[in-house]
Amino acid sequence: MIKSRMEISAIICSVGMAAMILGGCGKSGNVEPTEAASEVTVEGAAETATSEINEETAKEAEAVTEETSTEEPWKTRIEGISDDFIFGMDASSLLAEENSGVKYYDFDGNEQDALKTFADSGINYIRLRVWNDPYDEDGNGYGGGNNDLPTAIELGKRATDYGMKVMIDFHYSDFWADPKRQHAPKAWEGMSVEEKADALYGFTKDSLTQLLDAGVDVGMVQIGNEINYGMSGEKQFEKVAELLKAGSLAVREVSEAYGKEISVVVHYTRIQDKADVLTLVDRLIRCELDFDMIGMSYYPFWDGSFENMSRVLELINEKYGKKAFIAETSYCYTTEDGDGFGNSLSSKDLVKGYPASVEGQATVLHDICQYVSDANGIGIFYWEGAWIPVGPANADNSAIWEQYGSGWASSYASDYDPEDAGKYYGGSSWDNQAFFDFEGHPLESLKVFNYMLGK
Repeated sequence: MIKSRMEISAIICSVGMAAMILGGCGKSGNVEPTEAASEVTVEGAAETATSEINEETAKEAEAVTEETSTEEPWKTRIEGISDDFIFGMDASSLLAEENSGVKYYDFDGNEQDALKTFADSGINYIRLRVWNDPYDEDGNGYGGGNNDLPTAIELGKRATDYGMKVMIDFHYSDFWADPKRQHAPKAWEGMSVEEKADALYGFTKDSLTQLLDAGVDVGMVQIGNEINYGMSGEKQFEKVAELLKAGSLAVREVSEAYGKEISVVVHYTRIQDKADVLTLVDRLIRCELDFDMIGMSYYPFWDGSFENMSRVLELINEKYGKKAFIAETSYCYTTEDGDGFGNSLSSKDLVKGYPASVEGQATVLHDICQYVSDANGIGIFYWEGAWIPVGPANADNSAIWEQYGSGWASSYASDYDPEDAGKYYGGSSWDNQAFFDFEGHPLESLKVFNYMLGK
C-alpha cells in the first residue's frame, strides 16, 4: 500500500527511469528510439529494470499515476475541519422565486424543495434577511425577495423541518442595507437615535419571538448588515453602537425567556482592509457591546487574497476572543446571463486559477473553507445559491419581477431608494453564481459540502 505522495513520486521516478532505459533517450517524450538503439539496449535494460522495480509495484505506480492525474481536489476532505463547521446558505429570495413559477429539482430530475436539496448536500444552516416593511403605501413590493418577517417565518420553518438551523439577518431597513446605503425604515424616519433604539429593540424582540413561536430553530442573529459605515440612517459610531446595544439586548432577553442559545453577530465587509476591520471590532469591545461573533463578507473576486481573509478571521479570534466566520461568499459557474438582466460577476472579474465552471465554483469554495478552517473560523455562508432566472433571457420578464419581487429591485423601490434601486431595477444579477442551473437543476458543485466533510 502506498501511503504518501513521496512514495508515489519515488515509484513514478523508478518507472520513468526504467522506461527511459528501455525506450532510449531523446529531446522529448514523443521521440521514438532508433532501431539500432533498441537492439543494443533492450535486453540489458530489461534486466536492470526488473531488478529495480517488480511488476506488482509497477502496476501500483501506474494505477496511482492515473488516479492522481484525474483527481479533483474539491472532492477531498478538508483535513482538520470541525464536524460542526457551519456550511451555510443564504436562501432569502427562494419564496419569491417559487411564487414567480420557478421550479427546483433534485439530482435525479425530480421536482424538490431547494431547501431539501441543500440539506441533502451538506448545508446545515440557512441565512434569511429580514426587512422591516419592504412595500410602498399601495402594498407593492420593493423586490429582492420582498423579505418581510412572514417570508422569513415560512422559509425558516421549512429549513428547520429539514434539520437545518437558521440565522436571521436583520437589515433594520425596508430594503437593501450595505456599505453604499443604510436607509432607516420609513417608520423610523425623523426619529432621534434614542427613539430609533427603542423601535429597533421592539422590532427585534417581536420578530424573534414570532420566529421561535412558529418553530423556527434560530441559532444566530445578525444585528445589522455590513455596517462598516453606519446603520439605519446613523453614521456616527456612538449612535450606531447605541442601536447595536438595543438589538443585542432584545436577542439576549428572548434567548433567556425561551431557554435557547442564540448567538449575537455583528456583520462587516471590506475584509481586504485589515486595519479598518480590526479598528471597528476594537471599538465594539471598548464600548462594551454584548456580542458573540463577527461575520465578514468575502467575495474573492472583489475582496483580496485568501491569505488576508484568513488572517483577519484569525486576528479577530486571537485579539478579541470572538468567533469569526464568513457571512457571505460566492463564485460563478458560468459567465452566461440567464435572465437578460446582466451579471455582477463577469469574465473580467474571474480569480486567477478558478475558471467560470462548475469545477471552478466548487474548487474556490473548497479553498475558501480550507483557509477559514485553518484560521479557526467557525464556517461560511454562501450568498443566494438558489437565486436563478425567472423567465428566459430573451423574454421580457419585468412583469413577473414587479409582481413577485423576484428581481434585485422593482420600480416601486424608487421612492425609498431613488439613487440606486430607482434607477437599476430588474432581474437577478446573481443567477450565474447559484448552485442550480438556469432551469433549476442542481449543479455537481453543490456536492462540495459533503466532500469537505469526507462524506
